[in-house]
Amino acid sequence: MVERPNKPKGLGVATPGLPPQAIVTFSDDNSRVRAELPTGESVEVLLHGATVISWKDAAGDEKLWLSSAAKLDGSKAVRGGIPLVFPVFGTAPDHEQTKQLPQHGFARTSRWEFLGKSTSESGLASGGANVKLDFGLSSAAAGLDPLARERWPFAFNLIYSVTLTRDSLATGLVVTNDGEKPFDCQVLFHTYLRVDDISTVTITGLSSTPYLDKLLPAGTTSTPHPDPLTIAGETDRVYTPSSPSAEVVVSDAEGPKFRVTRDNLTDVVVWNPWIEKAKGMGDFEPKDGYKQMLCIEPGSVSGWTTLEQGDAFEGQQVITLL
Repeated sequence: MVERPNKPKGLGVATPGLPPQAIVTFSDDNSRVRAELPTGESVEVLLHGATVISWKDAAGDEKLWLSSAAKLDGSKAVRGGIPLVFPVFGTAPDHEQTKQLPQHGFARTSRWEFLGKSTSESGLASGGANVKLDFGLSSAAAGLDPLARERWPFAFNLIYSVTLTRDSLATGLVVTNDGEKPFDCQVLFHTYLRVDDISTVTITGLSSTPYLDKLLPAGTTSTPHPDPLTIAGETDRVYTPSSPSAEVVVSDAEGPKFRVTRDNLTDVVVWNPWIEKAKGMGDFEPKDGYKQMLCIEPGSVSGWTTLEQGDAFEGQQVITLL
């Protein structure tokens, strides 16, 4: 990010005679960007990893789970919110291009540049303004994790967009190959949804869907299950719905809570660490926090997307409040 000594702390301040607009502000240390709609909804993005660390509705209720021990100083990937996975999901010791990269790649551990904001004109008069925040990271960026340049020597450009509306949050990524060499990549939005009680949560939209259970030995075939899916122990599954437009709905004892839709993303990861795994993660606090979180993670990770010179990949998730 380009540092400006006299950079304004707020963008989009209301102008007399115009309808209220979204306000975008920077933290004092320029480490994060916050956007708030006239109706009170807000989103906060840490430039470290371009990680969404907060999404609140008009009443101020938080919709994402963030560990109380999450590192927000850039020293490691953030535990919670929406970390961005690229160019590899997990680790891939047998994949030549990414075998030397750390788990989930380098996008979530690099410092991104804030490229600017834009607002939608529709609904402004009624207080329905939307705001989009854009972030960038490239192979030439100063904020790129130094190990990434050494271990993944490809010319790339990433544009990440976070769009806030009154009832939804969308995150989208555009990946472009700016070099002569083709490269393989995987993309995933590692979304930690906040729930009241995981024991009452049901997940629909994944019935009869083949999935890889990462807790079973490699190569084990998992039998599709009927709706709904419930969480009663450690869960780590990669679902590949046959329909790219299939919606995943997360409900609790009071009814539907979130609807997650995908655009050009083939897979949905469902993850909860449960008791023992949560105990073993130093940055997972409180240790019983697994009761208040559920990861529903749209991505393209069951295979590889190959981009030739000049090619681009674009994928998006939309989380809607119900």
